[in-house]
Amino acid sequence: MARGMKHAAEQIVSLLRQVEVAVANGKTTSQASIKALITEQTYYRWRKEYGGLQADQAQRLKELEQGKRQVEAFGGRVKSGQTSVLSLK
Repeated sequence: MARGMKHAAEQIVSLLRQVEVAVANGKTTSQASIKALITEQTYYRWRKEYGGLQADQAQRLKELEQGKRQVEAFGGRVKSGQTSVLSLK
């Protein structure tokens, strides 16, 4: 893929599995990554973040991270004991 392309969480999990199967069948990680059209560095970074997750779990993780960024951009971290409720969509 071209540099800067974004992948959906489900695509990432699928590509990780594809590389793992190829490695189990005797290919090197480098060869398997190239066949999956990702760099070896990307494979290891994704494996660190998404390794062991199912596709739905990976999607939920991305949603939670996005929500956290929205809250931080809105006004920092929400302190415990605050009575106001933030509604972000």
